[in-house]
Amino acid sequence: MATAFALGSALRRLHFLPSKPPSSERFRLSLESLGTTFIKFGQALSIRRDILPDDYVVALQKLQDHVSPFPASVAVEEIERGLARPVAKIFAEFDETPLAAASVAQVHAAHLRDGRSVIVKVRRPGLKRQINQDMRSLFWLARVATVIMPRLRHYQPLRIVTEIWTNLLKEIDFCREARSIRHFVTAFADWPTLKIPDVVDDLVCETVIVQERSSGLRIDAACLRSDGPRLAEVFVDAYLHQIFVLGVFHGDPHPGNLFVTEDGRICLHDFGIVGFLDRAMRRKLAVFATAFVRQDADWLLEAAIDLGILGGELDRSEFRRGLVEIIGDYAALPLKDWSLAEAFLRVTQLGQAQNVFVPLDLLVLMRAMFLAEHTVRILDPDFQLLETLQSKAPGILGAAMKRTDWATTINRLRLDAADTAHDLPSLLSTWVQQLAREGSGLGLSLHVRELKGLHEHLDRSSNRLVLALIAAGLFVSGALLMEAAGPRIFGEFPVFAAFAFALALWFTLRLLRAISRSGRL
Repeated sequence: MATAFALGSALRRLHFLPSKPPSSERFRLSLESLGTTFIKFGQALSIRRDILPDDYVVALQKLQDHVSPFPASVAVEEIERGLARPVAKIFAEFDETPLAAASVAQVHAAHLRDGRSVIVKVRRPGLKRQINQDMRSLFWLARVATVIMPRLRHYQPLRIVTEIWTNLLKEIDFCREARSIRHFVTAFADWPTLKIPDVVDDLVCETVIVQERSSGLRIDAACLRSDGPRLAEVFVDAYLHQIFVLGVFHGDPHPGNLFVTEDGRICLHDFGIVGFLDRAMRRKLAVFATAFVRQDADWLLEAAIDLGILGGELDRSEFRRGLVEIIGDYAALPLKDWSLAEAFLRVTQLGQAQNVFVPLDLLVLMRAMFLAEHTVRILDPDFQLLETLQSKAPGILGAAMKRTDWATTINRLRLDAADTAHDLPSLLSTWVQQLAREGSGLGLSLHVRELKGLHEHLDRSSNRLVLALIAAGLFVSGALLMEAAGPRIFGEFPVFAAFAFALALWFTLRLLRAISRSGRL
C-alpha cells in the first residue's frame, strides 16, 4: 500500500512541473523516482511493443539505474553469507571499490588464490523482499484500474504484472544465471570468434556469482569501426545459431553487454535475461523469416497464424492486405534498411484487435532482435541484412528441422506402438465382450468439446425458466385473490393475495440473484 501512495505522489509532483514533458516522459520519470523495482518494471514493460505506443517504448528504454553503490562491508557480508566462507579464504585479493553498480547488483574485481582474475557480482541486500512488496502493490493497482476502467481488460494488465513479477525474480536469481552461462559456454566452446566468460565452480549462490574476468573494449568503441564488417558478420552468425539451432538466446544484446577482446573475439556478458524457443517454435519462426525474405504475403500470413501472433476469427483478406502493405513498404526501401524485427512488430500489431496475447519468449526475442539490429548498424551501417538472411535461409530452415528431430520422432513412435501392442489383447477382449452383451453391432461415440458443460447449462436454464413461470403464476394468482373473500391485513388487503405476492417476489429475487451471479441472462 505504501508503494501505491508513493507512485501516486510521484505522479502528482510531475503533474505540477512548470513545463510538463510529454506523458511518456512523465511516466518514465515517475518510475525512476520510485527506485529499483519500478526501474526494472519499466525496463521489462519496454518490450511490450505489441501494446504500448512507440513514444512510451522509447521513453522506457531510456530508464537508467541511477543507483549509488552499497558499502563494501555489506558486499563482504553478502558474499560470506551466500558462499558460507570468509572472503579471505576465497580470494587472494578483493577490491572493495566496485567496478560498477546497478539496481540489481554491483560488481567487484578480485583474484582467486590460484591467481585467476575474476569479477564478483553481489546482489543488493533485501532486493527480493523489496520486489515482492512493490509488485504486490502494482498488482493491487492493476486490479483497481481494471474495475475503474473496464476497457483495460483487453490488455490483460494482471497477467502482464504477474509475468513481469515472475521474470524479475528469475532475473535476480544468480543460480539461474550461472546455469545459462554454462549452457552458452558449452554451446560456443568450439567457436573461435566468440567468448563466454565461464562461472567459477562452487562460487555461485542465489545472491553471489563469481565469473572469469575478460578484458576488452565495448563493441561500440570508435577504434573498432575498421573491423566493423567482420564483427557484424560474426555477431549475426552467433545470433542465428542461438535462435534457430540452440533455441536459447541472450536476451539483452545492447553494446554495454558486448565486448571485443584483444584477439578480436566478441564477448557476451550479463545473462540475466535469456529467451527460450522450443523446437516447434523455432521451426515456425524459421518459416516466418523465410516467408518474409521471399516476400510471400500468403506464406507470411500462414506463418504468423502458426506462431500465434494472429488469432481469433480472422478476416484473412483483411490481414493479407495488411501484410501486402508491410511487404510493399519494405520493397521500396534500400536493402540495408530492411528490419526483420520491425516487420515482426508490425505483423504483431495487426493482431491487437483480436486480443491475441503474444508469448513472453517471442516478446523477449523481438526486443533482442531490435537491439541486435541496432548493434549491427553501429558496426556496419551498410550491412545487408536481407542478403544475409537470403543466403542463410536454407541453412536456417535446415537447422530448425534438423534430422535428429526425425530420429527422436521415430523413437517416440516406436515406444508408443510397443505400448499400444502390449495393451491391444485386453482392449480387443473387452470390445468383443461388449459387442456380445449389446448384440446390436458396432457403436460410435461422438465427443464434441464445444458441448462440454451443456448438460449443466441446460439444467440451470430450465430451473430459471421454472422459477420465472412460478413467479408469474403467483403474481397472477395474487391479482385474482384481491377480489376473494377472507381475512384481510393493513385494512382491506387480502391475506391470501399478500402471501401470493410475497412468494412471487421471493422467487423473483432468487431468479435475479442467480442471473447476477452468472453474469448472463
